[in-house]
Amino acid sequence: MTGGATGLDAVAAGPFGGLREQLLGAAERFGSGPVAQILAGMVEDVDRALREPLEIFPVCHHSPASATAMVRRLRDKRPKVIYLELCEDLRPLLDELHNCTLPVALQAFAADTDGFPERWAPLSVIAPITEASAEYQAISYALTTSGVELVLVDRSTDHVFQWEPRDAPAGDGGPDGAGEGEDDEAALHGDAVGVEIGDLRPGFAELEEHLLHHGKVRHWSEWWDQYVEQPLVDADYDTYRQVMVLIGSLFRRLRPEGAARTRVDEDRERYMWTRIREHLASSGADPADCLYVCGAFHAASRVPEFGLHGATGFEIGPRTATKWQYGLIPSSHSAIEAQFGLAPGSVSIAAATWKKALQRTGIKPFRLDGRRKGRAKPAQPRPGPVTDRLSGFLTTAPAPHGIDEQELLGWCVDIVRLARKNGYPSSTADAIAVYETSILLAGIRGRRRPTPYDFQDAAVTCIEKDAVPGRRDIARLCEILLGGDRVGAVGYDALPPLARDVLDRLAPLGFDLEKRTIHRALLNLDADPDLRPCSDLLWILRRLVPDAARPIIGTRRLGERSSQESWDVAIGRNMRAIVELGYEGVTVEQVLEQRLRKTVYAPKATAAQALAAVEDSILYLGGRRFTDELGARAVELLAAERTVDDAPEVLRRARRLISYYQATEPELPQWCRSFVTAGYAHYCTLLPTAFADDDAGARQVAAMLGFLLGMESLALSLGCDHTQLELAVQQSHPEAPDKVALLWAAQTQLGLLPLDELRRRCDGLLDNPLVVPSFPLYLSGFVQALEPVPSLASLVVEILSKAFARLPDEVLLPWLPKLITTLKDHAAEMVPVLIREAGRTFPATLAALDAWTPPWSAPPEAPAPPVDAGPAGDLLAANPATCDAVAALLGLPPDWPTGPSDPTGPVAALLADHPATADAVAALLA
Repeated sequence: MTGGATGLDAVAAGPFGGLREQLLGAAERFGSGPVAQILAGMVEDVDRALREPLEIFPVCHHSPASATAMVRRLRDKRPKVIYLELCEDLRPLLDELHNCTLPVALQAFAADTDGFPERWAPLSVIAPITEASAEYQAISYALTTSGVELVLVDRSTDHVFQWEPRDAPAGDGGPDGAGEGEDDEAALHGDAVGVEIGDLRPGFAELEEHLLHHGKVRHWSEWWDQYVEQPLVDADYDTYRQVMVLIGSLFRRLRPEGAARTRVDEDRERYMWTRIREHLASSGADPADCLYVCGAFHAASRVPEFGLHGATGFEIGPRTATKWQYGLIPSSHSAIEAQFGLAPGSVSIAAATWKKALQRTGIKPFRLDGRRKGRAKPAQPRPGPVTDRLSGFLTTAPAPHGIDEQELLGWCVDIVRLARKNGYPSSTADAIAVYETSILLAGIRGRRRPTPYDFQDAAVTCIEKDAVPGRRDIARLCEILLGGDRVGAVGYDALPPLARDVLDRLAPLGFDLEKRTIHRALLNLDADPDLRPCSDLLWILRRLVPDAARPIIGTRRLGERSSQESWDVAIGRNMRAIVELGYEGVTVEQVLEQRLRKTVYAPKATAAQALAAVEDSILYLGGRRFTDELGARAVELLAAERTVDDAPEVLRRARRLISYYQATEPELPQWCRSFVTAGYAHYCTLLPTAFADDDAGARQVAAMLGFLLGMESLALSLGCDHTQLELAVQQSHPEAPDKVALLWAAQTQLGLLPLDELRRRCDGLLDNPLVVPSFPLYLSGFVQALEPVPSLASLVVEILSKAFARLPDEVLLPWLPKLITTLKDHAAEMVPVLIREAGRTFPATLAALDAWTPPWSAPPEAPAPPVDAGPAGDLLAANPATCDAVAALLGLPPDWPTGPSDPTGPVAALLADHPATADAVAALLA
C-alpha cells in the first residue's frame, strides 16, 4: 500500500507541504492522534493522485460542478483515450444514446442464472445517464469526435453479482434498490441493482448527522449542493481536482475499517487499473493523451495496484455462463433519486443548476446527435508543476453571487400560480411572503443567497394548509417548478426488435404509443376486422405486462370472443418492461411460448400449471402443435404426481378444456383423451390413500370424486373400467367426519349405499349427543359432495333443516358459529347451490309457510294400483335381470307384480281390433 515515511516525506517536500503543516498544527491543538493521521493522509492522497502520470479526473454522480469542469478540461486537453468507470460490457449501448432523450439507463439483464443462486433470478443492473453529469459529457465528446477511443474499465455486470455475498439476495431494495410504494416514475428502474460513477457520501451515520446538523440542512443532497456544488461550479480545473480528491479521501478514511463495501471498492480499483494498463500495453497510447474518469472516492485509492507503476498480479476471474442481454430503458429524475437514496427533487435541482452554469459561463456542452464532428485536436501540453490550490480554497470564502432577485421573484410568482391551479387559495401576498421568508431562512442558515431548498421550505411555510386540496402538495409543486421530474425516452431505433414490433403492430390504433400518456382505444372488430391483430396483441401484452394494456370492455375466455373492446393502452409508461421482454425473444408470441414451455418443463411443474399453459396457448397463440405438446406434458405430470393438492384446480381446468373441445372440435384431441384415462386411473389409485391421509383435505378428495364421477361416462367410453372405481371406494376407510360424509355420498352415487340408509345414518348423527359438536364437519363434507354428486342437494337441505328443528338452543347456539366458519372455509363455492335448492324446497311466502309440511315429514303416499303392462310386462317379468340392475343402480328394491297379465285387458283388445301390426311383426320374425 502506498504511503509510509516515503510518502510523507514526498508530501512535506512537495507543493502541499505548507497545507500539511497547517492541518497537523490544527490536529495537535485538538489533541487527537487519529485526527492528525487522517488529515495528513488526506493531503498525501491528493498529492499522490495529482502526481500520477495518467491524469485522473475525479467526479461525483449527477454533479453540475463535475460536468462543468469536464467540459472545460475536454476542450483544453482534447484527450485521445478516455477511461471511464463503468461496467465494461455496457460499451455497445453507448452508441445508441444519440437516439434517446435523457435521462435513460443502460441495462444488463439475465432472466436465467448459471453460476448464481436461483433465488436471485432475474438479474438486472442499470446505470442511469443524465445530461448534467461528467460521464455523459465524456461519452458525448468521445462519440462525436473522430480519433477518440472510449474504454470502459470497471468490472462487468457479471462480476457485480459474483462479488455479492451469497447469503443476501441481489437487489434487495437496499441502497441500490428502489423501494416499495414509489410512483410510476420512481419505479422505472424496478428492483435492478444500480451502478453509478462517483458515489460520494459519508461512510457512517454519525459523520453525516454531524454535517447535516452544523450545515443547517435536512438532507445530504442539500449539504452537498450548498458546500460543494455551488463553490466548485465556477472554480478552475486545478482547484476542482484537488478539492474533489480531498473529499474522496476524507470519506474513504472515515469509513469503518473492514467494511464489506470497502473490500469490493478496492477490488474494483484493482480491476480498473489492471484494465487500464492492459489497454495501454496493447494500444501503445501515450498516457499524456489519456484521461481517467472515476469517482473521487476511487481517485484517492490506496491499493498497491494504484497508478501506472503500481503492483501487478491482480487476476480478473472469468465470467459465469449466465447469458446477459443489454438494452436501454427510460429513466427519470425521481427514479434516480429513489435508486440511490437522494433527496426528492435533488436531481432536478442539479439539472437546473447545470443550465444556469451554462448560461453564466457561456461554455458549450457536448451533446450526442449521431454525427462525428471532426478529429480530435492534438493534445495540449501537460499542465506545469502542481501548485497548492487547496489552501486558498479552504481559507477563502466563496465569491458571493448575491441574490438573484429576478430568479427568486419568478419562483415566488410561479409557485403561487401553480398553487392556485391545484386548489390552494393563494394570492400575491403569499408570493411576497415566500420571497421574504426565503431570504430570512437563508440568513438564519448562514447563506449569502437563498437556495432552492430555502425557497421550498419558505413556500411550504407560507402556502401549505392542513389538508392538501388536490393531488399535489406544495413540496411536490416546488419540485415541478424547479425542474420537474423529467422522464427520458428510448428512441425507436434504439429499441430491441420486440419493442419495435409492438409499436409497428399497434400503429393502426392511431396513437403515439411512445408517449407516457394512457390512450383509450375503442375497437369495433365486426365493423373493422383489420383491428383484430391489434386486439390479439393487446391480449398477449395483458398476459405478459398487465400494466401496459388494461381491458375496459371485452373479455377473452375459452370459446368466447368480444365483438367490441375498449382498452387503456400505456406502452410508453411501461417501456422498461417491454424492453426487458425484448431480451427474451423477437416477438411477444415467441416470448409467451418460451415462458409457457419453461413453466411446464420446470422441475416443480404440476399438472394444474400445465393445463393453465394449455389454456393460455389456446387463448393467445392458437397453434394446435404447441397446444398438443403442452397437453402431452400435462398427462406426464399428472401421472407422476404423488399428491392430490392440485386436484381442485385440475378438475376445474380439465372440465373447461373438455367443454371447449366438445363445442368446437369434432372429437377430443389425443392428449385430452389420454388425460381423462390417465386421470381416471391415477385418482382411482390415490383415492384410498387420500381418504386416510390427514394432509389431504376434504376439498381435494371432493375434487378427485368430481373427476371420477363427473367424467366417468367419458372415461368408460375411452376404455376405462368402472370396477376400478368401485374397488377404490370400497377400500377407502376415512376417519375425519367430512371425509366420511364424502365417502357416503360416493357410495350413494355408485349404488353401494341406498339413499334411505344414508338418511337414517344422518338422523342417527343428530340423535347422538357425542357427535353433534362435530356435525358441522359432516355437513361440510356433504356440501362439498355436491360437486361430484349434485343429486344430494335436497338431502343436505333436509339434514340442515332437521338439525335446526331438533337441536335444543343450548346446543344449537354454540354450534352455529362453527357451522358458519366451517362452511366458509371448506365449502364456500358450493353454498350458493345449497341456497338455490333451499329456495326450491321452502315456500316463498310467510302465509304458505304456516300450512307447509316438509317433504321428508309428509306421510308416505299410498302405492298406486298395479297397471297392466301387457305382453311387455310379461317379457320383463320372465327376464328380470335388466330391471333388477337398473333398480339397484337407482337404489330401489325390485318389486315385481305376481300373476300373468290379464288376457282380456285393454292391450289385448287393442291388438285384436287391429291385427295388422302384430301380423307384420310375426311375418318379420318368421
